[in-house]
Amino acid sequence: MAGMSAPDTDTPGLAARIGHGLARWSLVIGLLLLWDILARSGSFTPFMLPSPESVAQRIWRDASNGDLPINMGLTLYRALTGFLIAALLGVGTGLLITRSAAAAWFFDPIISVGFPMPKITFLPVIVLWLGFYDTAKISMVVFDAIFPAITGTIVGIRAVEKELLWSARNLGAKEREMLWQILLPAASPQIMTGLQVSLPIALIVAIVAEMLMGGYGIGGAMQQASSMADSRGVFAGIVEIAVVGWVLVKGMSLLRRRLLMWHPEAEAPSGV
Repeated sequence: MAGMSAPDTDTPGLAARIGHGLARWSLVIGLLLLWDILARSGSFTPFMLPSPESVAQRIWRDASNGDLPINMGLTLYRALTGFLIAALLGVGTGLLITRSAAAAWFFDPIISVGFPMPKITFLPVIVLWLGFYDTAKISMVVFDAIFPAITGTIVGIRAVEKELLWSARNLGAKEREMLWQILLPAASPQIMTGLQVSLPIALIVAIVAEMLMGGYGIGGAMQQASSMADSRGVFAGIVEIAVVGWVLVKGMSLLRRRLLMWHPEAEAPSGV
């Protein structure tokens, strides 16, 4: 009898997890149901609002003929390449600003003006200089995604407790040891927060650049579908972007928890 009690005790926990998962996705499920109801109601034509089933069929067709892997691969390549460059340059620039008064004096007005400015306004200049190909699109991603990485690094470094730095110096820590063993670890939560902001920006800018510049990619495919009055293709692109964006954000959240296992925030449950 004792051996038969384990499944009974596990059942409430499993049910609770399933219920929690359904509750988290209830809004998405509700929106899909509403979309299907409106599409079938006759209030909208299939051109204005194609049904979820027809959009799913379009995505499957694009996946089967190879268009979806090519377009998604190119978009991810541009977004992730731009993000990685922005992360390296942004963190490096943020460190330089916090360690050098001259660098802070030089970069402060650039960041103050550049951060709130809509960087997409520079797209005509980027096109004039670099053309319509990957270099221009990746450069546009870097230009947009670098600012959250810089500010996250600055905030994180400046928030490190002064007592911690004084203690390290009194114990004979050199500047390189201060940087790698104290400053970067202590500032890593804020740095990761800046990178978590930069990543979806990188995806958004890559898609917008593809829409405006043309060519292959999810954004380019959506623009082509729109020009040909192919509403299923446009809605298929929206669904693909939503899925890719969710995967990237989820992956970044998992990476954050992995890198910050030592930090107190790792002990708290994450809702992402």
